[in-house]
Amino acid sequence: MIQYLGDTAISVRLSNEIAPDLINRVHGIDFALGELGIEGIVETIPTYNGITIFLDPVKAKLIEIEAALIRLVNDENFEAPIGKFWEVPVAYGGRFGPDLGEVAKYASINALDVKKLHLSRVYTVAMLGFLPGFSYLLGLNPKISMPRRATPRTKISSSSISIGGQQTAIGSVEGPSGWHIIGRTPVRPFQLGRSCEFLFRPGDRIKFREITQDEWFELDDQASRGNMVAEVLET
Repeated sequence: MIQYLGDTAISVRLSNEIAPDLINRVHGIDFALGELGIEGIVETIPTYNGITIFLDPVKAKLIEIEAALIRLVNDENFEAPIGKFWEVPVAYGGRFGPDLGEVAKYASINALDVKKLHLSRVYTVAMLGFLPGFSYLLGLNPKISMPRRATPRTKISSSSISIGGQQTAIGSVEGPSGWHIIGRTPVRPFQLGRSCEFLFRPGDRIKFREITQDEWFELDDQASRGNMVAEVLET
C-alpha cells in the first residue's frame, strides 16, 4: 500500500507482519530504489515491513516515483545485497545488564542459560531508529522474549543490549527505554567524527561474543578514540 505523507514523504507498507523473508524484500526494494537515482528522493528509511521515502517537493516527480515503487513492490525476483557480518563484544549482567536476572526468572531458566541463548543466534539488523544508530535486531530466541517494562526508565547507558518483546537491540546514545537491559557493548553504533559515523546498516548480520567487564573497559577506551572494536567477519 502506498500512502502520501503530505508533500515531502511517501510510505510503502508491504505487510503488517514481521518475518525474515519480508525484511529481506524490504531491504531489496530499498537498495533497488537507491540504484535508480531518481531525482527528488532525499532519503529512504526501511522498517520491518515497509519503507518511508522522503522527498524534495520541488524536484520530486511523483508520477515517476510512484511508478517505480509499484514496479519494485510487484517484482519478487530480486533480493537485497548481503550486508556485513559483525562480531560484537558484550559484557552481560552486573552493572552492565541489571535486568539479566529478571529475564531469567520470567523465562524460568538461569542467567547463564539466558546468555547462552542470546549468544547462540545470528541476528539481522532489521532497521535503525528511535535514536541515532539504534539497531533493532531480528532473530531472538523466543524462549527469552519478554514484554517490555510496565514503567520505562528515563535514561539507560549508551550501547546497552536489551530485550523488548520478540526483539533484541543494540542501543546507541543515552536515552529512555522500556526494554530489559541484559548487557552492554563497548561498540558505538553511532559516533560523530568517526570515519563511519553509523556503524551498522539494515541487512547487516550480528553475532555477539561475551567479554568480561575488564575487557569491556579496555575496548571502551579504544572505541572512545574512534576504533570500531566490533570485528567484521564477512563483507
